[in-house]
Amino acid sequence: MVTTGRPAPLRPDARPAAGLPPHDVSAEEAVIAALLLDEDAFPRVLPILQPVDFFREQHGWCYEACLALSDRGEPITIPTLAHELDRAGRLDAVGGEPALVELAGRHFTATGVEAHARIVARDALYRRLIQAAGQIAQLAYEGGPDASRVLSAAEGLLLGIRSAESSGDFKRLRDLLDQFLEDPGEEADGSLVHSVRTGFMDLDQLLGGFKRGDLIVLAARTGVGKSSLLLNFARNAGVGQHGAVAFFALEMAGEQLAMRLLSSEAGVDSTRLRLGMHTEAEETRIMHAIGTLGEANIFIDDSAVLTVPEIRAKCRRMQAEVGLDLVIVDYLQLLHGSGRNDTRANEVGAITRQLKEMARELSVPVIAAAQLSRAVETRNPHIPMLSDLRESGSIEQDADIVMFIYREDMYLTPDEWQQQNPDSPGSQHPSGIAQIIVAKHRNGPTDTVSVRFQNRTASFQDLVLREPPAYFE
Repeated sequence: MVTTGRPAPLRPDARPAAGLPPHDVSAEEAVIAALLLDEDAFPRVLPILQPVDFFREQHGWCYEACLALSDRGEPITIPTLAHELDRAGRLDAVGGEPALVELAGRHFTATGVEAHARIVARDALYRRLIQAAGQIAQLAYEGGPDASRVLSAAEGLLLGIRSAESSGDFKRLRDLLDQFLEDPGEEADGSLVHSVRTGFMDLDQLLGGFKRGDLIVLAARTGVGKSSLLLNFARNAGVGQHGAVAFFALEMAGEQLAMRLLSSEAGVDSTRLRLGMHTEAEETRIMHAIGTLGEANIFIDDSAVLTVPEIRAKCRRMQAEVGLDLVIVDYLQLLHGSGRNDTRANEVGAITRQLKEMARELSVPVIAAAQLSRAVETRNPHIPMLSDLRESGSIEQDADIVMFIYREDMYLTPDEWQQQNPDSPGSQHPSGIAQIIVAKHRNGPTDTVSVRFQNRTASFQDLVLREPPAYFE
């Protein structure tokens, strides 16, 4: 066979050859030709395609050159495209300027360029799926003792494809506003469409519930009640609103959390419950509480070592199987980073960014507990502030809401409180009163909400029981 050394022309057979992955050369040609024929074609194609989406490497080079021309504000024409390809040393490889002229001549209109671009993008997606399937097969062949690691890696590969395909485009303001006019029917079917109620009336009025896509950070010193409040949020979403909750407990065992939930739901002292020292009346309440909690879609993962990609993969699987309305992580500083960071502060910063991305990607509120630094203990009063967040200012930056728990009764005995407040009756000592301080609220006001802390059941309650606000009905 005699070869001339001449590069292959831009147009081979448009149909995929047997054994080749999905592709459509005709659609690829139509896209490149449209860019040369109509200056309005490029902005319509840009949100849909990347250079790597083209099956033929030469077509990808042409599209990449068009991107470079657009970045410089230069028009996309046959001469400018040829010049850009020549600068990159690729003009001869695509057949020279005559090949571009021939290509534009075969497709004399830009009509349907978006449809052609979507065909190219769809085939590229299928090729990525085929590649991921090969990588997953290789992982399975290699095997190893840690099957969960292999599953997590496989889910990560598929999730990476899903994330790449989820980039959005412009949405008309009217379409976004119309969502507020739709009746979601939340109370009718128990689904949580726009937000998850906190379960505390004053806090719900302040925040409007936890919004989908938001990252909420709940911070406090050790022993103040972070885990207890997180369990209150989980119980309210799972039992009160019939939502699906994923609770990642890196510090406590699942059995301990289940016992705390049962103690709170039954109103029985946790110590007596654990030892089985309860009355017949309490036994009835316990059995009723077990029935109530047993029907809730609350799932607890007590893995001691987790990364955000592993959490995201598990949440994605749960979302596909039973749905997902709320994700809770207890707590943030126990998560392991998935990359290399020179300092722990940078690692925590990367973790909070990943949690925020996960909230947006899965369209659920993500609540992460966080530890406060010891600085709060060295000043008086011991009211926490944003600067007390340990190890990273990016926690404050990435979070949509930052809340603190403050309990004055942990720092002052009744006698000490009376000495500091001589004009107030001793009966006003804030025993069992906790303050939830909303220190950052990206989409609303900040304020402080007082709630009651029940020490015997390690749970939080409204100070005064009353009807929910009308906008949650």
